[in-house]
Amino acid sequence: MATEHGRRAAVLGSPIAHSLSPVLHRAAYGELGLAEWTYDLFDVDEAALPGFLKGLGPDWAGLSLTMPLKRAVIPLLDEISETAASVEAVNTVVFTEDGRRAGDNTDIPGMVAALRERGIEQVESAAILGAGATASSALAALARICAGEVVVYVRSQARAAEMRQWGERLDVQVRTEDWADAERALSAPLVIATTPAGATDALSAAVPERPATLFDVLYDPWPTALAARWSMYGGAVVSGLDLLVHQAVLQVEQMTGHASAPLAAMREAGEHALAARQD
Repeated sequence: MATEHGRRAAVLGSPIAHSLSPVLHRAAYGELGLAEWTYDLFDVDEAALPGFLKGLGPDWAGLSLTMPLKRAVIPLLDEISETAASVEAVNTVVFTEDGRRAGDNTDIPGMVAALRERGIEQVESAAILGAGATASSALAALARICAGEVVVYVRSQARAAEMRQWGERLDVQVRTEDWADAERALSAPLVIATTPAGATDALSAAVPERPATLFDVLYDPWPTALAARWSMYGGAVVSGLDLLVHQAVLQVEQMTGHASAPLAAMREAGEHALAARQD
């Protein structure tokens, strides 16, 4: 339990053992002098979530959520931000002083911040590889920085229809294409790969000689075959660790009330943890 001045936070999901969130948040607490704060992980599925939330005491500051809880948590909250509502996904819960449960989505501004860090403020067009939950967050991020069309490469007509619906909802001009033509995506000014590990490996041979920017949301193992070839050809690469760190920075700020979380220290901690896994 927390001490008089300590607070508690954690990441929930199922499976959850692989999560880097404890490493990132604990690094932030160390830099911010929050020695009595704790951050843990709990394997919680959709069925167990209501009971878990009900059992939390007043020493809890907030929660990070991963799959499959980002949508399941919404009916259990008192309020959610416009950002979270735009994609019907919450990855951050903050417990307010008056006892309310407030939900937010830091993945979307985290994507924007990760791109901005690499000098990507705006693009004329973009391509998304994949059409899962992360793809809708990518579309929401592109709504903030993309002036023109977003082409989404998908494996099924059902997914294509979903992505077009998300485009209408987010006010993004979306065109869908079949995954068989995904090599065409690689010539876009910004390519966001949202697919599971291995799904884009075959595309690495098609990377153009002068690629622009690739945002690959994976981080373990890293680099992916696509990211490695992209870097070899001199293209800019934003990794899943960049996204994880930037969204965690926003979570730490919301949960602790500190105006500026230590980005560099959190990234370094994440890099060390990933290197240890690969040894």
